[in-house]
Amino acid sequence: MSYIDSYYFATVNKQLNCPKLVGETSADVCIIGAGYTGLSAALHLAEKGYSVALLEAQKVGWGASGRNGGQVAQDYNMPHQELVKKVGRQIADSLWDMSIESVDLVKELISKHQIECDLKAGVLHVAAKASHCSHIKASVDYKQSVLGYDKIQYIDEAQVADMLGINCYHNGELWQDAAHLHPLNYALGLAKAAQDAGVHIYEESPVIEYQGGDRGFVKTDSGTVKAKYILLACNGYLGKLEPKIAGKVMPINNFIIATEPLPDEMCRKINRDDVAVADSKFVINYFKLSGDNRLLWGGGENYSTRFPRDIPNFVRKYMLAYYPELADVKIDYGWGGTLAITLNRMPYFNRIENNVYAAQGYSGHGVALATLGGKIMAQAISGDAEKFDMFANVPTPTFPGGTLLRFPGLVAGMLYYAMRDRFF
Repeated sequence: MSYIDSYYFATVNKQLNCPKLVGETSADVCIIGAGYTGLSAALHLAEKGYSVALLEAQKVGWGASGRNGGQVAQDYNMPHQELVKKVGRQIADSLWDMSIESVDLVKELISKHQIECDLKAGVLHVAAKASHCSHIKASVDYKQSVLGYDKIQYIDEAQVADMLGINCYHNGELWQDAAHLHPLNYALGLAKAAQDAGVHIYEESPVIEYQGGDRGFVKTDSGTVKAKYILLACNGYLGKLEPKIAGKVMPINNFIIATEPLPDEMCRKINRDDVAVADSKFVINYFKLSGDNRLLWGGGENYSTRFPRDIPNFVRKYMLAYYPELADVKIDYGWGGTLAITLNRMPYFNRIENNVYAAQGYSGHGVALATLGGKIMAQAISGDAEKFDMFANVPTPTFPGGTLLRFPGLVAGMLYYAMRDRFF
């Protein structure tokens, strides 16, 4: 079993090649899923003195953690004003503070463990339509005046054009303290740090059954882990492992291409300040420059359970709609991945039993929030559930019809919003 053919896999610093679980072992905590949540939880638990077994069905970072756009930004997809209505001002403010903490945590872990992952500064969110401009301006004003956050800057239309070399976008908000990185190298760096702290990582060990309670265990096709605590950190790959929470998330596919390396002059033209960019469409376009001057572009719509046959050409047309001058540029890589969204677009944390926890549904903010989620899970397991409870108290609706009807419902909803992107 190996990674998919992506730019990220082609440029990994070093693979870990962890063993498969064979036979019976025991640990204080068994974590299912070696993405950011599982890796961060494992590392923080080990640093607290817990013995940890981490089970991964494929390879470390094989899922969305090793395939995403690499953006590390503050905030959530649910506006702070809406959070206030759901949970009150005090908890909403604490959740906002935790979104800032999540980005700081990523940076701290990269520095502490000397993870080489092309870390760069800045994320720019731009208005794809004139009708979106007032929302972005209001967003910046609210964060500065109400939340007292001064590391976000309003960017007018002329400034956006200067930064990106195009006139297709309108105004924007620049998250100055946000970042972007090579997501797979970051995941592998976390895994190495966890191993160094004493975590036992098992790859190619898909879980087929688990049981909580006093005799908790996690079973694969070739081994079993007896554990006092269990953490489900599967996100878009939960499958049928735990029906109680499966209906809270929707697995969706996302696609990215990587061009051949571009000349320095072209890089400065299309991304003057080397920031990560995301637009305001519902089906968003997002892009950034890699450490070796490639343009990484994410976009496109897919309403099937399968990936397009030709991902490079599927995504390329979206890139060319903004940068037609790249028509002759070679596309070296094209790949897809599966993430998980919730109906309210907030992370979903839950305690299924006294000793069984779950964290999932980061809805596109997974690099930062899943890293923080892992730390929060480690805190909850060790007896400090304050931050966990704040997330758990955010109402997370089940998708209508649960797992049976959630996909047809998503298709209908996405088609509607895709039409709005095009015509309104």
